[in-house]
Amino acid sequence: MNLDNTERLYLERQVTLARAVIAALSLVALLETSAAPIRRVSVALLLGYLLLGLIGVFAERVFPDWHVRIPLAVDLCVLGAFLYLTPSVSAFWFLFLFTVFALATRGDSRAMFALVGVATAGIILRVAVEDSFRWQSTWHWIALGLGTIVSGLGMGFLGAREREHLGRQQFLEKITGLLRFDRGLTESIRQALGELVLAFDCEQGCLAVRDDELERLFVWKVRPCERELRGPETLPLSRSEAFLIDCLEVSMGWEQNGGRGEGFGWDRRTGRRFRRVPLLSDAVREEFKAKSLLAATIEADGQPAGRVLLINANSGRQRFSEGDLRWLERIVRQLGPPLENVFLLRSLRTRAVESERSRVSRDLHDGILQTLLSLSIQLGVLRQKPPKDHVALSAELTNLQRTVKEQSEELRRMVTEMRPLRVDSADMKELMCSFAERFRSEHDLGVELFIEDRNLRVPDRICREIFQIYREALHNVKKHAHASHVVVKLAQDDSKVILIVDDNGMGFSFSGRYASEELDRLRLGPISIKERTRGVGGTLTLESNPGHGARLTIEIPTN
Repeated sequence: MNLDNTERLYLERQVTLARAVIAALSLVALLETSAAPIRRVSVALLLGYLLLGLIGVFAERVFPDWHVRIPLAVDLCVLGAFLYLTPSVSAFWFLFLFTVFALATRGDSRAMFALVGVATAGIILRVAVEDSFRWQSTWHWIALGLGTIVSGLGMGFLGAREREHLGRQQFLEKITGLLRFDRGLTESIRQALGELVLAFDCEQGCLAVRDDELERLFVWKVRPCERELRGPETLPLSRSEAFLIDCLEVSMGWEQNGGRGEGFGWDRRTGRRFRRVPLLSDAVREEFKAKSLLAATIEADGQPAGRVLLINANSGRQRFSEGDLRWLERIVRQLGPPLENVFLLRSLRTRAVESERSRVSRDLHDGILQTLLSLSIQLGVLRQKPPKDHVALSAELTNLQRTVKEQSEELRRMVTEMRPLRVDSADMKELMCSFAERFRSEHDLGVELFIEDRNLRVPDRICREIFQIYREALHNVKKHAHASHVVVKLAQDDSKVILIVDDNGMGFSFSGRYASEELDRLRLGPISIKERTRGVGGTLTLESNPGHGARLTIEIPTN
């Protein structure tokens, strides 16, 4: 697996630090364990190598933007020269194990195996040349060779695991980053499944999610060469057997191996292996024509909600292993929370759209449509019994024309308010003042606006909703309250922002002070303002005094 720059630089810095440490350990081993006379040139070589390693560490610490990389050829040259110069095998082993680790972290397994073989032969040859031949020495050479091979391969395994771990972390970050709300649900899932299919080198990926509330099964399928963007299949729950594969608490792999095949798996909650894994049903094999597959469970709200399946329909493909299944389980656990968030955000957006449509529908039904119906009735009356007096007819037509004009302005206002609105704390005061000034001039209504002098510190979404509530409240006062004067106050404290709209109009049909819950129970109050307030976690209080006006108080938490 190829690493991104960040992971690659991390490994290179680990190697740079290890070089200095190992050079120091090799120097100590040379001075402490060598029984034969030590050549000064071997000490000088190690000191120079140690100095080179320390310069690399120092440069990376002091100048983080510098990418100091000592070529691996330098390490190999030092290793070969030291094998010739040193009398201490222990000192050589330190450098040997470091070089094997450095090769493994670069993903060069062939060079690593070659180095282990050459180093083993070199150590045996070096010892054989220095010692006189005796048959008893053969066992010493064999033990020395086996120790070199085992330690070299073990260190190579550690380096490869470190590289693999970073690669998997990189893959998890990449695949979870694909599940983003702004991409759209279908596109997010398609890209994530596509990455899974490529990572496991299989022919098809499938995500099946069960929705018990809707009693439906949503299925996404992706093939590696597929370019067409397709939405999910929506299936009845009776088709669950073909996609959810037996119990959702089982993680399993399956391989066609004569008859109904064979499999492996375990309880995903406890990790307890099953001696006999449930065989694939005919529905599964007919749906996917599978020769092998992996199945892992994806969770939503802490409960199993569906399956991620990886399928091969070609028996010539590489077989899935238990390691593949454990890796798939880990990926699916990482995918669960961001996928659940995308589902929730999509659901919230759908509800918000439905709520806004309901509000627009109510406004049209209660306002413009009722007026149009009244106009239709009046026109029908005029057509059947036109006034004999031309003056009376002119007055009737003038009234109808005025009504049409008012409703045209109302419809224009509604269309304007439905456009996307960008409001933030910085321009909130200016927008409210500008709207109040325009409202005064257009509707002959006295509007007094009081906003705290200190700067508002309110999230943009709350600013947008406050402005919409403020604008809608003034229109309601003009349309229903028949007021001559209205006072608007906007204030903020450490925990909430407060909007008060106080008018001297007719008031509502009830008397007293009611919270939004009581208004809902009594089916009173402005519906759209209540919904907007509730949508940002706020509270609404309405105080009415029939014939003397009403006061609307909105409190919205800012945290």
